[in-house]
Amino acid sequence: MATGHAERMDAIYATQRHFYDLTRKYYLLGRDSLLRDLDPPEGGTVLEVGCGTARNLIAAAKRWPDGRFYGFDISSAMLETAHRNIVRAGLADRITLARGDATDFDAQAMFGLPGFDRVFMSYTLSMIPGWQDAIAAAARAVAAGGNLHIVDFGQQERLPRWFRRGLFAWLDKFDVTPRAELALTLSRIAQAQSLHDDCRPLYRGYAWKGRLSPP
Repeated sequence: MATGHAERMDAIYATQRHFYDLTRKYYLLGRDSLLRDLDPPEGGTVLEVGCGTARNLIAAAKRWPDGRFYGFDISSAMLETAHRNIVRAGLADRITLARGDATDFDAQAMFGLPGFDRVFMSYTLSMIPGWQDAIAAAARAVAAGGNLHIVDFGQQERLPRWFRRGLFAWLDKFDVTPRAELALTLSRIAQAQSLHDDCRPLYRGYAWKGRLSPP
């Protein structure tokens, strides 16, 4: 596990985790659209890479009550909050958490499963130094016939320049870097793993929404 990155994330979220969901709902756009698109098969398995406070896992578990849900994060501070939120939501029997590094994880070792029907990453890649490796690892964790879903910050290409400069400067304070080469990376990984890729901008370039799926 990348110890330095884990310590950095714990330092950032030691306090923020207590009000993270309240503030992020205003600018982490596209998360709920991603969750609706998951549509796992009946009794299917869903994994969130970088689950944070478990906000997304809880919403997904409520939407698909017959599914099984799993999540991991590199931050022990976030996982502490996630576990508390899951218990409060009464979903401890349907959501399983673990600590792990998105760039190099073993789903079988963490959860006893070789793959998942749906894997998703919501605003995590912009905080992971080895983000390309994280996408490749997540794609390998998708079971046959399953999908990988991604949403993250875009390049703001159709928004005012002042907005882009201000947003990027603010994000940088939290070690968040929008990935300009996300679409290209998805295409490369799709070719390497014989998958179909789809990546498109949302909200005039505010966010990327990507998917890797069977050809």
